[in-house]
Amino acid sequence: MTGILVHGSNHFIVRGPLPDRATSLALARHWSLIQITVLHDGPTANASLQAWTIITREFRENLAWAVVVPGDGEVSSAVRQLLGELSARGVAIHDAAVTTW
Repeated sequence: MTGILVHGSNHFIVRGPLPDRATSLALARHWSLIQITVLHDGPTANASLQAWTIITREFRENLAWAVVVPGDGEVSSAVRQLLGELSARGVAIHDAAVTTW
């Protein structure tokens, strides 16, 4: 399953299930920070986020979920248009600024 995680003026196309609010916030925080890591086969500090990966390309028709997380900057017009298309297709746009969804 793929979706879009919008974080302020940034967005990520993500492979994985629809994350809950807390996980959405953690993913946005994790992927928005520049990190220097050593790759190894052992467990990582973010093992709870391993179900989600950023992908570089996906057909918009395949996006099955969307989450908007508060962040710096405005959502771009292209991403706003994509969210509108998803909504028109019946995909719920979840807002992490709301306590529950």
